[in-house]
Amino acid sequence: MKWQVQRNLLVSFLRTGLLGFGGGPSMIPLIHDEVVKRRSWMSDEEFSDVLAIANTLPGPIATKLPGYVGYRVAGAPGCLVSVLAITIPMIIAMVLLLGVFSMYRDIAWIQGMAMGVIPVVMVMMAQLTWDFFQKSYGSLGWIPSLLLIAISTVLIYGLSIHPAFLILALLCAAVAVPSRGFTSLFGRKKL
Repeated sequence: MKWQVQRNLLVSFLRTGLLGFGGGPSMIPLIHDEVVKRRSWMSDEEFSDVLAIANTLPGPIATKLPGYVGYRVAGAPGCLVSVLAITIPMIIAMVLLLGVFSMYRDIAWIQGMAMGVIPVVMVMMAQLTWDFFQKSYGSLGWIPSLLLIAISTVLIYGLSIHPAFLILALLCAAVAVPSRGFTSLFGRKKL
């Protein structure tokens, strides 16, 4: 039974490593799909909590998420399998494709292929954003969700505050009011 869990981790994160174009943030929807929808290793709420915490830690998100999921599902061996499964394809592809790309970068269809991936990644990120907004709306309501989005946008893009500091501040606020959380601040009951 344990070998089957390791195999599932290997297949899930190998697929993500092979198909995750655009870097770490663009892999988040693929990891979400594998972890929440396909394998049911986590709920949407658990995944968004792990994602928030992972964003506050140093290092690439593309290794932190699989590492945690692997550890949660199958302990230290699962962590190792997950991290290796997602990073080895990226390393091999990077070495091979960058060599080929540098030799043929002036060919129009190579440039078009590189640019064609961008809209697909954009749609995947938009879907993940919409899913998180629906979760926020479901627990906080429209006005508090939009208010937190506006404040976050101003702090991150207007004042150039790193998102990790904002997430850390929100986590501290949640710890400060553990029995009620943010829902009490905005007058809405938890679902």
